[in-house]
Amino acid sequence: MAEENPSWGHARIQGQLKHLNHRVARSTVAKVLKEHGIKPSPDRPMNWRTFVRSHAHMIAAADFFTTEVQTARGLVRYFTLFVIDIAKRRVHIAGTTANPASSWMEQIARNLADCDEGFLTGKRFLVIDRDAKYSPRFRSIPESSGVEVLFTSCLAPDMNAYAERFVRSIKSECLDQMIFLGRGALVRAIAEYAAHATTSAVIRASGTP
Repeated sequence: MAEENPSWGHARIQGQLKHLNHRVARSTVAKVLKEHGIKPSPDRPMNWRTFVRSHAHMIAAADFFTTEVQTARGLVRYFTLFVIDIAKRRVHIAGTTANPASSWMEQIARNLADCDEGFLTGKRFLVIDRDAKYSPRFRSIPESSGVEVLFTSCLAPDMNAYAERFVRSIKSECLDQMIFLGRGALVRAIAEYAAHATTSAVIRASGTP
C-alpha cells in the first residue's frame, strides 16, 4: 500500500487495513515500514508505474516511427510523429515528413500546444525519449503553455510503453503489410489506422461488446 500510494501516511494505511478486517496500531504500521526501508509520507518516492497510474488523465506521450515509401526519387524514409493520450489511448498523428528539421518540429510543437485546438490542451505532462529531434526549442513551446516535458531513461522503452505498443501495432497490422507509392498513400493509411485504434480503445473503455 505504501509503495503504490506515496501520499498515504500511517493513519491512512491503518484505516485501509481496517476496511480489510486487519486491525493494527499506527505504531505497528510505522514499524513495518521502517523495517522494509520505506520512508514515511511525504518523503516517500513515487516510482514511474505509480506516477503514470496516478496521473494518466494528465499525461500524453510522443514518439516517432519510420516507413519506407517508393517515390519518383526512389525509396524515401518518412518519419511520423504521433502523440497518445495515456488515459483514453486516443492517438493524434502530429505529422509525417521525410525531413524532420527543427523548423518542422517547432511548428508541430506549436500545433500541439495551441490553447484552443492543440492535442496537449488539458495535459500537464508530455513524455518523450531522448531523441535529438526533440530540441530545446521544441520542448520550450509546450512548457510555455504549462506542460512539463518528461524524458524517459536511456534504454528504458517501458517508460513509454503505450507509445511503443502503438508503434508495434501499426507496424505489424498495417505498415508492414503494404507497399506505399508516394507520401499521400502513407498518410491516408496512417490516418485510417489511428482512427481505428482510437475507436477500438474507446469501445474497450466503455465496455461495449
